[in-house]
Amino acid sequence: MNEYELLGPRAHGEPCGQAVLKAVAEDFQVDEVLDIPLSGQGEHLWLWVEKRGLNTEDAAKRLARAAGMPLRAISYAGLKDRQALTRQWFSLHLPGKADPDLSAAESDSLRILQATRHSRKLQRGAHSANGFTLRLTQLAADREALDSRLESIRQHGVPNYFGLQRFGHGGGNVDDALQFAERGELPTQRNLRSRLLSAARSYLFNRVLAERVADGSWNRAQVGDLLAFTDSRSFFPAGEAECSDPRLAQLDLHPTGPLWGKGESPAGGVVQALEQRVAAGQEKLADWLAGADMAHERRILRLPIGALAWHYPRPDILQLEFVLPAGCFATAVVRELVDLLPAGQTDNPCVF
Repeated sequence: MNEYELLGPRAHGEPCGQAVLKAVAEDFQVDEVLDIPLSGQGEHLWLWVEKRGLNTEDAAKRLARAAGMPLRAISYAGLKDRQALTRQWFSLHLPGKADPDLSAAESDSLRILQATRHSRKLQRGAHSANGFTLRLTQLAADREALDSRLESIRQHGVPNYFGLQRFGHGGGNVDDALQFAERGELPTQRNLRSRLLSAARSYLFNRVLAERVADGSWNRAQVGDLLAFTDSRSFFPAGEAECSDPRLAQLDLHPTGPLWGKGESPAGGVVQALEQRVAAGQEKLADWLAGADMAHERRILRLPIGALAWHYPRPDILQLEFVLPAGCFATAVVRELVDLLPAGQTDNPCVF
């Protein structure tokens, strides 16, 4: 599968140029935003960890080995990229135990920046947002066009596509999910099952979002939509009055799309018809998700970009800073700006 099949059309027009992202880990920095006051005491040791070139699961395994404890005793809020410089929280369950010596876990790829006790474990999805600092290098684009595009993104947001990394190399996770769906089977291995179910739901969501980007309704409410606030998992139906709610224009309230599961889409009218049409086009995949006892959930179609700022450290570098809700992809922002190429493959000189 190619990028367009896995994602869909851009909302803000053709890319302004080309650039490279992640030439080095420092070009993609992520800081987890966790609004939980830590008490300083309790049976859970919370660690603020900086990692480079290391994914979250590998970092957890390293901490478990150093602490001499099972991996199941290590918790984290969310998964972070391997090819990046990221800072996130972990918690270790240590009932009646002293703080372990974790020096064996530390190296150039992992540093423990802070350690404090708390009464509860860190739950998955507990973080409220992620802060990003991205450096687009080998930039070949028009600065005036980029600045105009960024102002438009600040005002209107971007389509909240799941990023390509959700689907594996070349969409392999979706292909694997389709094979299991064809056989009517679920993977027996828990991690594989979770990964393929997630990829399948994300793929169907992106297909719905792609349709709404194409018809221009991704960032406006329609009667029959299910609306949600940026940081809420609950939703409510849109009638005529709700479609004029001023919070839609303020990017606080958004139309949503389906995270497919059992039962029909709870949307109404033309929105339900669109979602059912997409599901019918991937009937076996939708039925497979329902058969896996996945509940139907919703995800906002429009991604608001918090605290967006940018500057040009050099003529061929654009540095972006912004905050996104948890579970959203920074690459959805970058995709509306430039085409991304491997390092060393930009074709044109920088134009300003």
